[in-house]
Amino acid sequence: MIANILVAYDGSCQAKKAFAFGLEMALKYSAALSVLSIARPPEPPVNVEVQAALEQATEYFESHHAALKDQAAAKGVACRCEVRVGHPAEQIVHMADEKKMDAIVMGHRGESLLQKWLLGSVAKRVLSYAHCTVIVVRC
Repeated sequence: MIANILVAYDGSCQAKKAFAFGLEMALKYSAALSVLSIARPPEPPVNVEVQAALEQATEYFESHHAALKDQAAAKGVACRCEVRVGHPAEQIVHMADEKKMDAIVMGHRGESLLQKWLLGSVAKRVLSYAHCTVIVVRC
């Protein structure tokens, strides 16, 4: 039984499709829906730059989360959104374990060449280490 669904969201086209898929799953299974976005600190970390980058990423994701909550509410699904800091795959797997998620829904790759490489590796890592079902949505 699927009672808790986690959607990994980075704002890309793939992530938007993953959210739509996760929302439909939540409707079908009457499941709780959570959205996780990860603010990744710049490397090498410089204290002032890190704080500014994380604040900017948090603001960016929170503005997206408001729209996602509205979409979910329009379909009668409660949606909980969170922004965490760290490596995306690690944070996705950690939250899935911590919150006892039954499924993770995520996009396959980002839109830019660098995002495609990075997010592709994120999806591979999540598939390798998650304790639950992982659904990878492709555009």
